Amino acid sequence: MDTSTVNEMIAVPPGQVTLSDRRTQRSWQVDLALYRLGAFPVTQALYAQVTGARPSSAEGDRLPVEGVSWWDAVRFCNSLSRHEGLTPAYLLHADSEGVEGRAGVDTTDGIEWDTAADGYRLPTEAEWEHACRAGTTGPRYGPLDDIAWYRGNSDGRIHDVGGKQPNPWGLHDMLGNVWDWCWDVYDAEVYGTYRVLRGGGWFDEHWSCRASARRRSHPSYQVDDVGFRVARSTAA
Repeated sequence: MDTSTVNEMIAVPPGQVTLSDRRTQRSWQVDLALYRLGAFPVTQALYAQVTGARPSSAEGDRLPVEGVSWWDAVRFCNSLSRHEGLTPAYLLHADSEGVEGRAGVDTTDGIEWDTAADGYRLPTEAEWEHACRAGTTGPRYGPLDDIAWYRGNSDGRIHDVGGKQPNPWGLHDMLGNVWDWCWDVYDAEVYGTYRVLRGGGWFDEHWSCRASARRRSHPSYQVDDVGFRVARSTAA
């Protein structure tokens, strides 16, 4: 599979999504403009092509890259943007934490997101769930065995991207195979800098592979069932 095909971007229509957290019993609505999201999780081939590194525990060009932290994913987004001549979405510097917000800039945890940049970035949690649901209203966009690699059918291992049916908008592996890092802080008051993970992975039981399921982890966390996919903003 050519890496340019694996990096296919899908235009996701605007809409509204309701997010919820089982721990706090809180729900909130988010309005979304048009954006683009990777049709597949970032593969090992694409990650190696852009960074020269192969951090994953299992090897295979078409396998999703895993063993990557949230910070690794952010740096990859900037590198891919530069590789394609785009403006990087993120500015990483040690003293940005606590800087007052500026128009068009989201500042958090030593990183600034330039929301006007045309480069690659991580999806927000709301963007991820809106794209995963693809207009459906149930916990999943299809029968789980048809759309996802999870504990019940993965044979205890990760699988090539695109091996299961996509959702109605053409997005593959939104559930199962690897969890996706999202931009958002999970709950700063309780968990500090922990970031949101979505989608479930090859080792998870069926209840983790739902459009609404949320997980959290430290941005330096690396494990063999966590990867990511890239997004671009409307102007891209």
